[in-house]
Amino acid sequence: MIKKLWITCIATVLVGTVSAQDVKLGLKLGMNIASVNGHNANNLDSRTGFVIGATAEVSLTEKFSIQPELLYSAQGAQQRDNFKYDLNYISLPIMAKYYIAKGFTVEAGPQFSFLIKDQLVPIDQYSGTGVQNTDAENFDLAANFGLGYQSKSGIFFQTRYNLGLVAISENPDIKNGVFQITLGFQF
Repeated sequence: MIKKLWITCIATVLVGTVSAQDVKLGLKLGMNIASVNGHNANNLDSRTGFVIGATAEVSLTEKFSIQPELLYSAQGAQQRDNFKYDLNYISLPIMAKYYIAKGFTVEAGPQFSFLIKDQLVPIDQYSGTGVQNTDAENFDLAANFGLGYQSKSGIFFQTRYNLGLVAISENPDIKNGVFQITLGFQF
């Protein structure tokens, strides 16, 4: 029921975006430095992954806009020489952007993510264990905070942190945390 409510809210925002007058569409590509946080995650290191997707910036005033995005995001963590916790999501961040100076923005907003891949992959090929399912939750909710720069030519740079708000696993009790750096272009 909650999942259907979130999907309805997201669809409403996206439909409102399409009907707005001042909309700039774009593409972005970048790097994730992902980790899992929680009281049982003290022996896990960060994992480097990628993020790619589409954006739409809807200007509401000269200084304020809303930017919904549709992203593929490779996240997770790893234990140094043993395994990689491979979590991949389709993410829908909805960022509120405020232009603090010419081209420079501060951003914040929720991110709704849907799990499409969850694997525990051994790093040592001779470990004798194969790829295993992690039983991670299918839905993740995060709060995003970031900074950005938008040039007049359409090229933009963004950096943000995705703070996981719900547990992605009950045993161990862990949440996603992702530092993201992206480069993109608005048409």
